[in-house]
Order: sequence, then C-alpha cells, then structure tokens
Amino acid sequence: MTTQPISEQDPKVRAALEELKNLIWTKWPSATFEVSRGEDNPHAVHLDAIVDVDDTDEIMDLVIGRLLELQLDEGVPIHVIPTRPIARVVEELRREQASGRRGSKLVIVSV
Repeated sequence: MTTQPISEQDPKVRAALEELKNLIWTKWPSATFEVSRGEDNPHAVHLDAIVDVDDTDEIMDLVIGRLLELQLDEGVPIHVIPTRPIARVVEELRREQASGRRGSKLVIVSV
C-alpha cells in the first residue's frame, strides 16, 4: 500500500489552515503565514506563523488544543511553527551585543 501526500488543496487541509490562521489573527491581526511541506515528512503540512511576540509559546498555547484535535481526531497532518519576524530577532541580537550581554559577535546572514 502506498500513501499519497495530502495536498494543501485538499478541502480538509485548506479548512484547517484557514481555521488556525483565523484563530491566530484574532489575537495578533498583523500575523503573517507561510505554508510548506515537512522537509523530512512530505505528508505533513507546515503552517509557519510569523508573529511579533516576546515568546512564541503564546502562539502554541492558543492553538494547541485545536491543533491536536485536527491531528489526532480528524487525521489532518498539520503543524504550526511559530516564529518571530527576522527584523525583530536581528534587532534584539544587536541590542544584546551593544549591551555586552553576548560574548560573541553578531553575524547577519542574508537569505
């Protein structure tokens, strides 16, 4: 038996993506999202939630209950990956370096 990867175009997956996005948007209206495949699991759909927060655990705290229902009860292979905007991370690293809290040099790699 072979299993085909679930497409982001699958109605269940699309509905799950929209539901999770809307849940996050209710608390963080400026959140942005990217959808991708799992690098090591082509069956998994990743929803990268880019949110300007101090602690990305806040995002997971908000969605974890529904995310587990989608995964376990409804069989939708979706994962939320909370991240902060790169500009904010770079600015925080610069501040830490300027204040002497980091012992190493800040190296910025452009992607």
